[in-house]
Amino acid sequence: MAGSALSVEEFLKECQKSGDAAYGAFRSLLERLEDPNTRTAARIFLSDLYKSVGDSDQCLEQYHFQIQDIYLDQYQGVGSQGRKKLTMMVIPSIFMPENWSFTFYEGLNRHPDSIFKDKTVAELGCGNGWISIALAEKCLPSKVYGLDINPRAVKVSWINLYLNALDEKGQVIYDAEKKTLLDRVEFYESDLLSYIRDHNIELERIVGCIPQILNPNPDAMSKMITENASEEFLHSLSNYCALQGFVEDQFGLGLIARAVEEGITVIKPMGIMIFNMGGRPGQAVCKRLFERRGFHVNKLWQTKIIQAADTDISALVEIEKNSPHRFEFFMGLTGDQPICARTAWAYGQAGGRIAHALSVYSCQLRQPNQVKKIFEFLKNGFHDVSSSLDLFFEDDSVADEKIPFLASFADQLKENSCFPYEPPAGSIYFRNLIASFLKTYHHIPLNSDNVVVFPSRAVAIENALHLFSPRLAIVDEHLTQHLPRKWLTSLAIKSAEGDDPSKDVITVIEAPRQSDLMVELIKKLKPQVVITGMAHYEAVTSSAFAHLLEVTREIGSRLFLDISDHFELSSLPSSNGVLKYLAGTSLPSHAAIVCGLVKNQVYADLEVAFVISEEETILKALSKTVEVLEGNTTPIRQHYYGCLFHELLAFQLANRHPVVKRESEKAKSDKLIGFSSSAISVLDYSELSISGAETLIHMDVDQSFLPTPSPVKAAIFEGFVRQNLAESEIDVTSGMKQFIKSNYGFPTDSSTEFVYADSTQALFNRLVLCCINEGGTLCFPAGSNGNYVSAAKFLKANIMSIPTDSGTGFKLTGSLLDGALQDVNKPWVYISGPTINPTGLLYSSKEMETILTTCSKFGARVVIDTSVSGLEYNIEGWGGWDLEPTLSKLNSSRGQPFCVSLLGGLSLKILSGALKFGFLALNHPLLVDTLHSFPGLSKPHSTVRYAIKKLLGLNERKSELRVAVAEQSKNLQSRCQRLKETLEKCGWDVLEPQGGISMVAKPSAYLNKAIKIRHSPKDDGKVNLDDSVIREAMVKSTGLCINSGLWTGIPGYCRFTFALEESDFKRALDCITKFKDVIDN
Repeated sequence: MAGSALSVEEFLKECQKSGDAAYGAFRSLLERLEDPNTRTAARIFLSDLYKSVGDSDQCLEQYHFQIQDIYLDQYQGVGSQGRKKLTMMVIPSIFMPENWSFTFYEGLNRHPDSIFKDKTVAELGCGNGWISIALAEKCLPSKVYGLDINPRAVKVSWINLYLNALDEKGQVIYDAEKKTLLDRVEFYESDLLSYIRDHNIELERIVGCIPQILNPNPDAMSKMITENASEEFLHSLSNYCALQGFVEDQFGLGLIARAVEEGITVIKPMGIMIFNMGGRPGQAVCKRLFERRGFHVNKLWQTKIIQAADTDISALVEIEKNSPHRFEFFMGLTGDQPICARTAWAYGQAGGRIAHALSVYSCQLRQPNQVKKIFEFLKNGFHDVSSSLDLFFEDDSVADEKIPFLASFADQLKENSCFPYEPPAGSIYFRNLIASFLKTYHHIPLNSDNVVVFPSRAVAIENALHLFSPRLAIVDEHLTQHLPRKWLTSLAIKSAEGDDPSKDVITVIEAPRQSDLMVELIKKLKPQVVITGMAHYEAVTSSAFAHLLEVTREIGSRLFLDISDHFELSSLPSSNGVLKYLAGTSLPSHAAIVCGLVKNQVYADLEVAFVISEEETILKALSKTVEVLEGNTTPIRQHYYGCLFHELLAFQLANRHPVVKRESEKAKSDKLIGFSSSAISVLDYSELSISGAETLIHMDVDQSFLPTPSPVKAAIFEGFVRQNLAESEIDVTSGMKQFIKSNYGFPTDSSTEFVYADSTQALFNRLVLCCINEGGTLCFPAGSNGNYVSAAKFLKANIMSIPTDSGTGFKLTGSLLDGALQDVNKPWVYISGPTINPTGLLYSSKEMETILTTCSKFGARVVIDTSVSGLEYNIEGWGGWDLEPTLSKLNSSRGQPFCVSLLGGLSLKILSGALKFGFLALNHPLLVDTLHSFPGLSKPHSTVRYAIKKLLGLNERKSELRVAVAEQSKNLQSRCQRLKETLEKCGWDVLEPQGGISMVAKPSAYLNKAIKIRHSPKDDGKVNLDDSVIREAMVKSTGLCINSGLWTGIPGYCRFTFALEESDFKRALDCITKFKDVIDN
C-alpha cells in the first residue's frame, strides 16, 4: 500500500489516524524495502518523507512517527566513509533513543574498534536499532544481531537498516571491505537471547542497554506479545515489567541478571559482554551482579542523568524501609554526595531534580569453560541455586581453586544419578591421583595400592593405634589433641605378667616435635609405636627423617610420620626432605607416612587424609580398619581434593617412563609389634568388603545407589557455591529435633546432646568405647548389623549375642531379652529399628514398649539404630513409632542407669546419596561426658550441614523431595518383590521385608551340596556349601557379593541389599540364577 498507491501526503494522512495506522503504513513500506524490485523506489520515498516532515517533535504527536538524525562525534571508524550521522525513525510503541542509549554508545566507544572487528555481536533490547547499525558502520563486525522482544521495534529496526544501508537515491553504500550494512546487520524478535540460543549461534560480543524494573509487575508479561497489542503495552514491554526470578529483582536488576546468565551459555570463551547500568541500586550492587557470576568487571564510562519526572521511586523507598539496603541518587547533575531513595523521593516531591549515575560495564569470564559448565548445570532444573551462587574472589588463586571444582562437581551431579561404589581404602581414581602427584612432582614410584584414604589425619592416627593396640606409644604433642583422654592419662607403661590382653589400655606419652628430643625418648622408653611430625627447619633435608627411621628400626618401633604441615598442593612445591628420601629409597616396612590435606584456600574445614606405605600387609590392614571403624571416607571430600590434584596433573604429558616396582626394606619382625589379637580376629574372619574387579556387584553394602533426586543435588551444590555461611544456616539441631520427633516420637529437651559425624558407624564405635569405659556388656540380638558386631570385637568390647528365632522373624522380644539379661552386668542393648538391618522387618510401637520396659528393668543402656529406616513400604497395620509415652513413663519410674540413645543417618530418609551424615541423640549427662572424652570424630563439613538443614526443611513439608521419597519406597517394594521371586525360583527360603534396602534368605536347596572353589591350580577345590563358604562361592562363580550367616548372625541366612543402580540390579538377579545353574551342574 504505502509508497505505491499513496503519495507522501496520502501516507501522512494515513499515519495521522492513529499509532496503529502509522505502524501499518510503515510495515507495508518495509515489505517494499525487502523486495529487491521495489527497494530503490521505497528508499527514495523515505527520503521524500523525511524532507516533508523534518525531525520536529510535532511530527511524533501529529503523525505518530519521527525521523531524526543522530550525530556521532569523532566518528572515525575503520570502515567509515565519512558519514557523521545516522538517520533513524521511531514510533511511540518502542523505546526511543535518549540519554540511556547515548551514554551506552559512549561506553562502547571507550573500547577500541578492533574488539568488534570481524566478531559476531548481539545487541539486547535494540529498540529502533541505531546502536547495532552504528557498531556495524564503525567497527566492521562479521555480524550484528539486533534483538528485541517488541515485534514493532524489530520492524522499525529493519526500516532503519535500509534507511542507512542505501543512500537517498536508493543505491547501496559499501564499506572499506566492500560489504554493506545489509551484509552485517540482522534484526529479530527475541526474548533476550532466545533467538541466538534456538539457532545455535555462538557470540563473541554481547552488548545491551537493558532497563531496570523500578516497580515490577508480574502480571504484565501474561498478555500476548504480538505486534497488534496496544501501544502502551508494547512500550511497557521495552521496560520489561515482569519479575525474572533472580535475587537481583529486589534492586530492579533481574532482567540484566537473566541476560548475563543467558549470555554465559552462548558466548565464546574469550567473549566480552558490555552492559549499561543505572546506578540507583548503588555501584557495589551493580558490579556484584557480574562478579558473583564469575566475571572480571571493568567500568568503561559513567555519567549522571536526570531521573524522569514521571518515574515513581516509591517502590524503592519501600525496599529501604524493609531492609538495610540504601539506593543511590543525587541532588541534580552537580551533586556528588549520594542520597537514599527516601531522601530523593522527598526532594523530588518538593520540586527538586533527582539524578542518578549511569555506568557502562565491560565484563569477561575469568574461567569461561568452567563457569559455562556451572551455569549449564544450573539451568537444568536448578535455577533456584543461582541466587546463592558466588564466584567472586579477591584472590585469584582462590578462584582458580573453587571454580574448577564447582564445574567438575556440577558435571558429576549432572552426569551421574548417584555416586558409585568405592572401596573402603578410598576412591581408586583419587588414590591414583595422589600416587601420580607424588610420582610427577616428587619422583616417588608409587601406585594407588600404596595409598589408603581416611576422613582426617586424626582418624588415621587413632585407627592406626587401634590396629596395633600398643602398650606404649609416643605421639607428637601437636597430634594428641584428638586422641581419647584415657590414653593420655594412663600410667600403665609396662604390662604386668598375667594381664588380660583384652583389657590392655593404650598408653600415649606426649613428646616434643624436635627430633633429637623425640629420639632420646624413643631410646629410653622403647615404645611400640611412634607417631610424630617434623619441625619446619628439619623437614627441609632428609637427615632427621633418616635418623628417625634408623632409631625406630633398631628399637623395633612402628613409625608413622606426619608430613601434613610440609605437603604442598602446588605446581611449584617447596623442598621436602621426607619426599626427597622416598624418591631414592623405598619406605621400610616398619614405617608409614601420614598426610592430612587441610591447606586448601576455599573450604578451610574440609579435610581428607591419606597414609602411604610400601608394605602390602600394612596397607590391607589399614584399609580394613577404616572400613570397620569409619565405614568409608565421604566421596565429596575425595572429589574436592581430587579436583585439585587433577588441575596440577592435567596439563602434563603422560609419564613416558614405566614405574619400577620396588620392594620395601624388611625390618626385624621379631622386634616389631604385630596387629592386636582382636584386630587379627576381625580382619581375618569377618565379612568385610571384597576388593577386585570393577565388574563385581555389591549386594553386601549398606548404601543406596538409587537415583539422587533433583532437590538433593540442588541442596548439595548450593552448599558448595555459597560463601561465608552463617552459623544459623548450618545449625541442624532444631531440624534434627523435629525430624526424630515426627518420625520416631523420640523426646528431646534442652539437655539433649546431639553429636554429628560423617558416618553412623563412627558414632556407633564411640558408643562402643563408652560401653568399654563403663565395663559394660554389649548385647546384640542374633540378626544384627554384622559390621557393628565386627567393630565391637575389633575394639575389644565384651559382647553377648541374644538368641532370636524364625517364628518372630528373628526379632527381639521382651521374653527373649528378659531371659538373656538375667546374669549380665551393666548391659548395653543394641536394637535396629523401626526397620531392622538385615531382615527389613519392622518393630511396632507396642513391641518397642515391651522391649524398652524389659531393658529398664535391668537398668540397660539402649542404643536404637535408625540408620536403615525411612523407606518403609509393606506397612499395613504398622502405624509408625511414637516412643515418647513409653520413654516418659520409664524415665520417671526407673533409676539412673537406664537410658535410650538414638543413632541414625539421613541418607536413606532424605535420599541424600553422596551426603554422609550420622547423628546421635543422647539424654544421659554421664554418657555425654564419656562420649566427649573420645574426641577424634570426623565431623560433617559446613557445606554438608547446610545441605542437610535445607533438606530437613523440605522433608517436613509437602515438597518434591517428599514425592521422591514416596517414589523410591515404591521402587524398593518392586525390587523386593522381584528379588524374592528370583530367590524362591532358585531354591532360597525368603524372609520378606517390610522396609529398608535388604532382605535375608536361606539357600535351603544348596546347603551341604559340593562345589569347587579353587585357590590354586593344584587345589582340588571341592567344598560343601555352608555359611563359611557360600559368600566366596557366590562371588567366584558369578561376581555377586552378598553377606552370609556369619555376617547376619542368623545361621544359614544370607543378606542381599537391593538399592542398586537398575542395570546392576538386573545383573544381580541374573547372577542368582547363574549360581543355581553352577550348583546344579
